[in-house]
Amino acid sequence: MIVNAANLQALRVGFNTTFRNAMGQAPTMRDRVASTIRSSTASNSYGWLKQMSGMREWIGPRQLDGIAEASYTVVNRHFEKTVEVNRNDIEDDNLGQYSMMFSAMGDAAASQPELMVWDQLKAGFDTECWDGQNFFDTDHPITDKDGNETVFSNTGGGSGTPWFLLCTNKAVKPILLQERKPVTFTYKDRPEDDNVFNNNTFIYGAEWRGNVGFGIPQMAYGSKQTLDATSYAAARAAIQGMTGDGGRPLGLMPNLLVVPPSLESAGRKLLNSEYGSGGETNQWKGTAELLVVPWLA
Repeated sequence: MIVNAANLQALRVGFNTTFRNAMGQAPTMRDRVASTIRSSTASNSYGWLKQMSGMREWIGPRQLDGIAEASYTVVNRHFEKTVEVNRNDIEDDNLGQYSMMFSAMGDAAASQPELMVWDQLKAGFDTECWDGQNFFDTDHPITDKDGNETVFSNTGGGSGTPWFLLCTNKAVKPILLQERKPVTFTYKDRPEDDNVFNNNTFIYGAEWRGNVGFGIPQMAYGSKQTLDATSYAAARAAIQGMTGDGGRPLGLMPNLLVVPPSLESAGRKLLNSEYGSGGETNQWKGTAELLVVPWLA
């Protein structure tokens, strides 16, 4: 192949197409548990997460809600993946090997936010959220209906394989996926570029800016107890009983049971079987959807 502007343009389009096709084929599950927040700055603060007191009867002047003092800031991170194409391979039409490389780059670009969402959920047992407690914790601070300080728990404890019961049918989901810049395909493929002159290579890259954070802890329950009818019942009761500041019932109904592949069998028995382990009618059949997540393995 003659290395000229027209051929390099065609090559770039081909590499970009292969990259985008691979991105489109990459499996994603993150939207089931994460709300995507568009970011326009280096970081976003989420002080509004605390404002869950609901409406009140209008007697006297309005009570104004603002951004809470206990703000939660998520700083965007920058990710890249780069492929180098040797000029000699272009001149010799030896490009078949690069198709797989650009497919792999597309898969990696699509998988980056996916991995981050599920890693964030797994990290909830030992990573703080906006209230200063671990996202899954036994003593999240909150006020009761009389304005007194109290706590709530959204974890079952334990030391086994973690699983998660979530409420994902509200406006805000348990995980926040903050995107500053969508995946972008970039290139340095002019014959006069330094990389071509110095190294005899054309460079193509992908980049993405963003980060992940935690949403509202009342909407998620994490446990390392054995996944069975007893622990599942405790998780459902915990989420259904959640309140906001001021003791307002949130009316949450958990709808998604998230498990790693090692707990798929237990999850299916719990949510799909007609009968329980003792032969009794399985009262939990169909009470949530099972989501088996390979990234939690």
